[in-house]
Amino acid sequence: MKDCPLVSYIRDEDALRIHLGGVWRTGAEIPADLSGLPGAFADGRIAGVVYEARELGYWDSSLLAFVVQLERMAKAYALPTSRDALPEGLQRLVDMAFTVPPGVKTAERESEESFFPRLGKLVLGMPSQLSALLRFQGALVLSFWRLLRGKSDMRLKDLLHAALQCGLHALPIMMLTSTLFGLILAFMGAVQLAQFGAQIYVAGLVGIGMLRVMGAVLVGVVMSGRTGAAYAAIIGSMQVNEEVDALTTFDISPMDYLVLPRVLAVSLMTPLLTLYADLMGLAGGFLVGVFMLDLTPQAYYTATVNMVAVRHLFVGLVYATSFGVIVGLCGCYHGMRCGRSAQAVGKATTSAVVSSIVCIIVATAVITLLCNLLQI
Repeated sequence: MKDCPLVSYIRDEDALRIHLGGVWRTGAEIPADLSGLPGAFADGRIAGVVYEARELGYWDSSLLAFVVQLERMAKAYALPTSRDALPEGLQRLVDMAFTVPPGVKTAERESEESFFPRLGKLVLGMPSQLSALLRFQGALVLSFWRLLRGKSDMRLKDLLHAALQCGLHALPIMMLTSTLFGLILAFMGAVQLAQFGAQIYVAGLVGIGMLRVMGAVLVGVVMSGRTGAAYAAIIGSMQVNEEVDALTTFDISPMDYLVLPRVLAVSLMTPLLTLYADLMGLAGGFLVGVFMLDLTPQAYYTATVNMVAVRHLFVGLVYATSFGVIVGLCGCYHGMRCGRSAQAVGKATTSAVVSSIVCIIVATAVITLLCNLLQI
C-alpha cells in the first residue's frame, strides 16, 4: 500500500471515480497531478462522484481535509457523492464537518425567529423537558437509595468539600445581606408604627418576618445565584470536556459522584445558613430599634421573645430545607444537560439561576398556603 498513489481519478460514462490509496500522514505531499480535477468536476456529463478506497492504508486528518475539500467542490457543482467505500470513521468525520455550515451561527438563527414560533417551540418542548426532569429526579432518588445501602460511588470528602464551599464560605455574604435586610424591614415597619406610638412592635415584625419566611427566602435567592450557578458551571464544563462521559466509561455513576454530594451538601447547609441569617436579621432590627427608635436593649429583647413563637422558627426551617433541595436540583440538572460548547455552559448557568428563583417563589407560595390552611 505504501507504493500505491495517494489519489487518482478517472471519468467513466456518468461518474467521476476518485481512487484513494496508500498511507496518508500529515505533511506528506500528494504526488498525483490534480490540476485537472476542478475541470473534471465542471464537466457537465458527470452525474456524480464515487470514492474508491480498496488500497487505502493508514490515514489521519490530512485525508479528512482532502475529502472535505472534494466534497465542497462537489457541492459547488451540485454533484451527489457516494462515500460508501470510505472507512466508516472517515464517513462520520466528514458528516460532522458538514453538520453546521461555516459562517452560520446557531444563536443568530434563533434570535431571528419571531415571538410566536419561539413560544410554540417552548410549549411543544415542555412535555419532553418535564419527562427529563422526572427521570433526573428518579435517578437521584435511586442514587440516594444506593447511598443508604452502602453501594454508592459518592465519596465522603466530596460531600465535605461541597458543604464547605456552599456553607462556610457563604457566611460573609449572608451576614451582610441578612443584616441589611433586617435593617430595611425594621425601617419599613417603623415608618408606620411610629405614627401610633407602637415602635415596640418593630421587634415582633422583624422577628416573625425573618424567622418565618424572609430569612429562608433571602438565603434561597443568594444560594441560587452563588451555589446553583456554580454547580451548573462546574458540571457543564465537565460535560464540555467529556469528563462525565469518562466517568461513565469507568463504570462510575455521575449521579453518585457529581450530583448526590452537591445536592446533599446544599440541602444540609441551607437550613444552617438560614439560622445564621435569622440571627443577623434580628441583629439588624435590634440596631434600628435601639439606636433609631430609642428603645432599650432589654425592652427590644423582651418584646422579641414575647411576640415571636418558636413555631415560626420551625416553619422557616421547612422553607429553607425545600429551598436547598430546589437549588441543588436545578443547578445539577442544568449542568448535566449542558451542551458541548462554552456558550452552552453560560446558558446552563443562567437557566439554573432563573429556574431556582422561580421554583423558590412557587414553593414559598405553596408552603405559605399550606401553613394557612393548617393554621400553623
